[in-house]
Amino acid sequence: WSQVVSEAEKIVGYPTSFMSLRCLLSDELSNIAMQVRKLVGTKHPLLDTARGFVYDSRNNLQMRGLVVLLISKAAGPSSAELSFQHNMVSGIYSSQRSLAEITELIHTAFLVHRGIVNIGELKSCDGPLKDMQFGNKMAVLSGDFLLANACTSLAQLQNTKVVELISSAIGDLVQGIYYENSKSSEENCLTDDIGISTWKEQVFLSHSALLAKSCQAAMELAKHSTEIQDMAFQYGKHMSMSHKLHSDLQPFVKESSSDTTAFSLNSAPAVLHQEFLGREAWIKQIRE
Repeated sequence: WSQVVSEAEKIVGYPTSFMSLRCLLSDELSNIAMQVRKLVGTKHPLLDTARGFVYDSRNNLQMRGLVVLLISKAAGPSSAELSFQHNMVSGIYSSQRSLAEITELIHTAFLVHRGIVNIGELKSCDGPLKDMQFGNKMAVLSGDFLLANACTSLAQLQNTKVVELISSAIGDLVQGIYYENSKSSEENCLTDDIGISTWKEQVFLSHSALLAKSCQAAMELAKHSTEIQDMAFQYGKHMSMSHKLHSDLQPFVKESSSDTTAFSLNSAPAVLHQEFLGREAWIKQIRE
C-alpha cells in the first residue's frame, strides 16, 4: 500500500503527507494538541484520532486529496485553459492543489467531530467524567476550527460553483452521520428493511459525497466540460463506494474463525443476502 501511495505521489509531484502541514503547524492547532494531552489515561476517542494523524500519515491519511490530485493530473488542462498552462506544476493547477487540501481538512474535521462520546453511556473505566466532558469540548472546537479553515480556503478559490459543490458535500456528510447515529442507537433491534439502492443512497451521503464532489470541483477549476465533470463525479463516487464495500466485507472474510467482529445488519453483504433470501427467511437466519 505504501508503495502505491509513493508511486501516486511521484505522479502528482507532491508528497501529500505535507498537505495539511500549514494548518497542522499553526499556533492554534499546536495549542489544541497541548490541550489534548490532558486526555492521556482516559479512553476518549479523540486521543485515538490524534494518534492516527501522527502514526498513519504514511498510510491512510490524505487519500482523498491524493485522488483529487491524480484525477486533476489525468484530465489535464481544458482547451479553454490552454493559455494558462504556465500556472501548472506537474500538470496540476495551484487551485486544484488547494482544493485537495480543503477536501482533506473537511474529512479530518468530521473525523474529529465523530470522536464525541455519549456522556450518559460512560463506564467508570473510561475515565473521569470531568476529563470526558473536556474531551467532548475539544472534539467540537477543534473540528470546528478545521472546518472554518477549510471554508476560508474555499472562499479564496473565488469560484461560486466550487463553493456550492463543496458546501453541499458538507451538508451530505452531516445528513449521513445523523442517519448512522440514529441507527447505531438501536443495536439490539432488527434494522429496517433496506435494499441495496437504499444502502447506496446512505453510503453516498456519509462516505462518497465529499470525494465525488471534490473530483467534480477539480474539473470545474480547470474549466472542463459538464460531461467531464460528471465523469469525475462518478469516478469519485464509485471509488469511495468500493472502499466502503471492502470495509463492509472484512468481518465476513477474516481468516480467524474465533474472530467475533461485530458487523452492522445494514452492511452491504447483509443487505444483499436479504435481497437474495427474502426478508422473512433472512430474519429467521439472523435469529438462529
